[in-house]
Amino acid sequence: MKKQNRLNNPAQKDRAYYIFSFVVIAILAFLFAFPLYWIITGAFKNKQDIMNTEPVWVPTEWVITNFKNLMSKRSAELFELTIPALRLRLGKYIVTLGQTIIIKGPVVPAAIRWLVNTVFMSVAAMLITCITSAMAGYALAKKRFYGRTLLFSLIVCAMALPKQVILIPMLREMNALGLYDKIWAVIFPIVGWPFGVFLLKQFAEGIPTEMVEACRIDGASEWRTFTDVMFPMIKPGVGACAIFTFINSWNDYFMQLIMLTSTKNLTISLGIATMQGENSTDFGLLMAGAALASVPIIIVFLIFQKYFTKGITMGAVKG
Repeated sequence: MKKQNRLNNPAQKDRAYYIFSFVVIAILAFLFAFPLYWIITGAFKNKQDIMNTEPVWVPTEWVITNFKNLMSKRSAELFELTIPALRLRLGKYIVTLGQTIIIKGPVVPAAIRWLVNTVFMSVAAMLITCITSAMAGYALAKKRFYGRTLLFSLIVCAMALPKQVILIPMLREMNALGLYDKIWAVIFPIVGWPFGVFLLKQFAEGIPTEMVEACRIDGASEWRTFTDVMFPMIKPGVGACAIFTFINSWNDYFMQLIMLTSTKNLTISLGIATMQGENSTDFGLLMAGAALASVPIIIVFLIFQKYFTKGITMGAVKG
């Protein structure tokens, strides 16, 4: 009888559920964190520990040789800025004024240049995507115009379209625009990500339409209504969109592989891949590069974590 009362006791059930949940979460946390632990510790292992047939969980000797090899393999300019010459059309003739100016930064290890390229690509794609997706989501949610439903349906259908299907047309388009083998050739395709528009449209629909109408009655312009009223209220959604876009652009190895070829324009993942030998692989160097590449994305996640979790929970509730 006492045993049955213990099983029926709500406090005992809550305690058992708490213990079970804690064990499951701990196991999942370990499984997710272990690859990162293995990469970070592998970056500081010597060659004997890495090539050992039995796994070495903790380095027997902490070394920075792998990072030295990563920084000494290749070198490149830190940045390169091109200012084109001014061209004027006079009737049938085109007059060129001045010369094309190329400004190059100091020579640094190529890994630093690749990391700068990757950070610039991800941050630029994140900012442009958040701005355009917020504006498009606001227009689709609060504006009534002809073809609105059809346009949104096309955006939703584009979410299910694999990127490999449109890769060849996108490659030819970037080539026609003169952007092939440039960082912008990777940024612009990410900006047209339909998921960002879909996500922020759902957030904008949760904002009462009466607030937009009140702004219109008070004489506020569309831009003022968007920047002062709508954008602050969908900020959690923008934060979620920012971290999704940053991670997507950082990890889009396939698009980077197709669009970028020059050594100076490579991203950190592509650059590390080119360092592999034909007959052998330096796993320590690869782990050092992976550890270096993981630092910015961890920092971005920690910064946007509050908006990310809030965006997930608010996106599921409308009204």
